[in-house]
Amino acid sequence: MLKTIEGAADCEIQSVIRFLNTRNVLPSEIHHQICQLYGDNAMSDGMVRKWVQMFNEGQENMHDNTRPHSAAQTQDLITSFRWEQMDHTPYSPDLVPSDFHLFVHLQKFLGGKQFDDDDDRKDAVQKWLTSQAATFYEEGIQKLVPRYNKCLNNGGKYVEK
Repeated sequence: MLKTIEGAADCEIQSVIRFLNTRNVLPSEIHHQICQLYGDNAMSDGMVRKWVQMFNEGQENMHDNTRPHSAAQTQDLITSFRWEQMDHTPYSPDLVPSDFHLFVHLQKFLGGKQFDDDDDRKDAVQKWLTSQAATFYEEGIQKLVPRYNKCLNNGGKYVEK
């Protein structure tokens, strides 16, 4: 009996779909193999078919003309760490940590407060930002991983509800 791979990232499964699709494996067989490798609930047959269709139509790059990291120094660093570059999805406030994490907390902090002028408001915001522990900012970034996976599974059309 085959051992299933637990906790695979959605981008890993999509890479398997892309690989098998380039080998002309039928979507139903791809789904069967995904279930054998990652378990029955890893990805639905319909989602596999959707990804196969997107790959066949050349839509695997779900970005809206966002430039990739292009500075030579950045490219060298990415290469040295052997990091995989992922395409950006179209802008969505669901995928911007400042929108779904930082501003939510800042809004709570500012709620009901009165300021004499813009300078006082700016000072209050600056003090609040610098008073947050590093773990506060890390928490926002960590929330990005499951949100990005949801977006990839939904073909780049993810909206948080």
